[in-house]
Amino acid sequence: MRWQGGRQSGNIDDRRRAPGGPVMVGGGLGTIVIVLFLLWIGVDPAPLLQNAGPLQPPGQQQPFDPEADDAQDELKQFVAVVLADTEDVWTALFEDMGRQYPLPKLVLFTGRTQSACGFAQSAMGPFYCPADQQVYVDLSFYDEMKNRFGASGDFAQAYVIAHEIGHHVQNQMGILEKVHALQGRVSEEEYNEMSVRLELQADYLAGVWAHHAQKMRNILEPGDIEEALNAASAIGDDRLQMQSRGYVVPDSFTHGTSEQRSRWFRKGFQSGKVSAGNTFDIDYRDL
Repeated sequence: MRWQGGRQSGNIDDRRRAPGGPVMVGGGLGTIVIVLFLLWIGVDPAPLLQNAGPLQPPGQQQPFDPEADDAQDELKQFVAVVLADTEDVWTALFEDMGRQYPLPKLVLFTGRTQSACGFAQSAMGPFYCPADQQVYVDLSFYDEMKNRFGASGDFAQAYVIAHEIGHHVQNQMGILEKVHALQGRVSEEEYNEMSVRLELQADYLAGVWAHHAQKMRNILEPGDIEEALNAASAIGDDRLQMQSRGYVVPDSFTHGTSEQRSRWFRKGFQSGKVSAGNTFDIDYRDL
């Protein structure tokens, strides 16, 4: 991906050196294992994480490894360029729709930090909080992508950010609110299906971003789209469940299969049209 020299967004809140950063939740390694398992099977670990206290006193944190810190600073620059690209693309697309695009912030943290949606934890992976309109990312997630899921490459990393920004776009369109309002009002299976639709649409919107970013700034290099497709496929519900338990439970899917995630990203990239990504008007079996 061609990103060096690109505009860096100023909407970065870097909390990596903030007190209380790299701590483990109460319960230590056992809790981390439980959290990862819950994520893999599609269960929200937030209640567990919010109720857990720090294993070490607040304010104590491990010293930064200078070499690792330098690498993360370069990664921060990359993230800032990608965020700026999403700002440029979605500002233009919202203008075409006669609307203003509110710029979200991206919070960098290490270990855990506070969000308006509760504690953000590294084990939760990147996520978007609609209550404060911010994306939360622990940069160590990119090591997890590469080493655990085999999803490497800078455009794979850009896809992750673009997907979370896709949720911000959904929030501005009122889609997130409508889906979240159904929780507790429909069956768990029905709500899981709505969650899959939501996530696949965010994948589609990530593809829409890539389409227009390429037109605006010629960011793509050979193999970049394949990197994004590989990343989308690596975090499909079916693949994660097969890795964790040896079988899949489709009724518990909350993000979509590997094939669905990569296909909807590709659809967005090929189309570039926001209106063509309505995953809520398609029969669930045809997603």
